[in-house]
Amino acid sequence: MGVAGSGKTTVGRGVANALRWPYYEADDFHSPENKSKMAKGMPLDDADRAPWLAAIRAKMDSCRASGQNAIFTCSALKSKYREALGRGSVLLVHLTGDFDTILARVQRRRGHYMKAEMVRSQFEALEAPADALTFDVTEPPAKIVEAIVARLKQIDASAAPT
Repeated sequence: MGVAGSGKTTVGRGVANALRWPYYEADDFHSPENKSKMAKGMPLDDADRAPWLAAIRAKMDSCRASGQNAIFTCSALKSKYREALGRGSVLLVHLTGDFDTILARVQRRRGHYMKAEMVRSQFEALEAPADALTFDVTEPPAKIVEAIVARLKQIDASAAPT
């Protein structure tokens, strides 16, 4: 989780590749209407996000039901959004960075519907979780991926029957 431009996709794909787990990008669950709204520089409101979060949650529940581990990336900026996704068997990772670093990253993007003008609204909406693994985005993505993979393997080992 994290604001736009924090590296969720890069890190998420890296972890998924390292573990050979399926990867799901939250942006793929947005409706065309949400994408259009964001492309116009308009932040989404809670009503816009509700069906998006429900679609992500349904896929997460499907993975859980089949006993399949998976990596999901999602901004999940507010506590209530994270609750909507179901915190039960989720290891939450929060990618953080200062406003200027994130803004510069988003400004360099080409062809993405999330516009730089919306970065401030992301920071304003962010309710940082207290219970997440937290990484500064100035760390190399490979280092972040390595730390997350190590933590997931540690959790898996401790959950194994004895």
